[in-house]
Amino acid sequence: MRVFKGTLAIFLFAALVGSSFALLQSQEDQSAKQDMKDAGHATKNAAKDTGRATKKTAKKTGHAVKRTTKKATHKTAQETKEGAQKVEDKTNPN
Repeated sequence: MRVFKGTLAIFLFAALVGSSFALLQSQEDQSAKQDMKDAGHATKNAAKDTGRATKKTAKKTGHAVKRTTKKATHKTAQETKEGAQKVEDKTNPN
């Protein structure tokens, strides 16, 4: 009976140690899987951030171009008006 108890204890100990290694290995697999998921989510979020930054930059650039164009057009029209006034003054017979 004593030999049986000793053998049973050794068998249970081996089963416990073996299952802990299997559990440890499955946790590592889940960890690697979760790492891949996390990397995918991080990539997705980075792409979203890049898209938002691109949109914001394009919007700012578009507004700046519009403002500059309006300023240049207004200044050109004003200078043309002044030039035309000068020509008119020179060609006026008075």
